[in-house]
Amino acid sequence: MFDLKEILTASLILFAVIDILGSVPLIISLREKVGHIQSEKASIIAALIMIGFLFLGEEILKLIGIDINSFAVAGSLVILFLALEMILGITLFRNAAPETASIVPIAFPMIAGAGTMTSLLSLRAEFYVTNIIIAILINILFVYIILKSSKLIERILGKSGIVIIQKVFGIILLAIAVKLFTSNIGQLL
Repeated sequence: MFDLKEILTASLILFAVIDILGSVPLIISLREKVGHIQSEKASIIAALIMIGFLFLGEEILKLIGIDINSFAVAGSLVILFLALEMILGITLFRNAAPETASIVPIAFPMIAGAGTMTSLLSLRAEFYVTNIIIAILINILFVYIILKSSKLIERILGKSGIVIIQKVFGIILLAIAVKLFTSNIGQLL
């Protein structure tokens, strides 16, 4: 059951989808707007959402009459648009400035968004749940560290470093979107 390769693969997939490094510019912008980001609260809530969806996601989808393939295709389109934002430097999703930057938009949808949810369902079809939970916790620890040290990261990387990271993870996300789309669209047609 415990498989280091599965944990590593699931961790890397979630790392690319969550893309907390690519979100550093957004985190910095939110911190400037609201003054403080509640890193602990955002990390814990995101972990609970992800683990809850890992166990209940498929049942929730069945309850509302959506099959996993449809959800995966929809999620792949969301991931595609997020990747295009990152690669092209455009804004497709607009949010009003939040009063607190812990639950919305950081915990949900930035960390535990549609792409993450779709990835979790896809991972559940291939890997043991225990390995996926470990991968979630590894990613949440990394998310917490990034949230806590966003000021330091901004100073170290500079604006051009952040842009480069955003573009690289945008391309990885684009590849994940294509893979999710192509592996699920055939079963819908």
